[in-house]
Amino acid sequence: MNWFSAIVVFVISWWMILLALLPIGVRGQHEDYTPTDGTDPGAPQVTGLKKKAIWTTCGAIAVTLIAYVVANSGLIQPPEVNW
Repeated sequence: MNWFSAIVVFVISWWMILLALLPIGVRGQHEDYTPTDGTDPGAPQVTGLKKKAIWTTCGAIAVTLIAYVVANSGLIQPPEVNW
């Protein structure tokens, strides 16, 4: 795996993990507090984006390292295609 492929794997896995983590632990305004005037009652009170970004980066690094090891170890070989 070259450096460009590693960056592509990292970016794609980062976004996939972030989108999976976004709804975890989010509480709406109507669940904890009285909604702020002019906002939707379902709007999140506290999102925790910094913590989620850190966990997402750690997960994306792990996925990229696993993809790197698999690609360079020869465990999975692409099929021979006669063009």
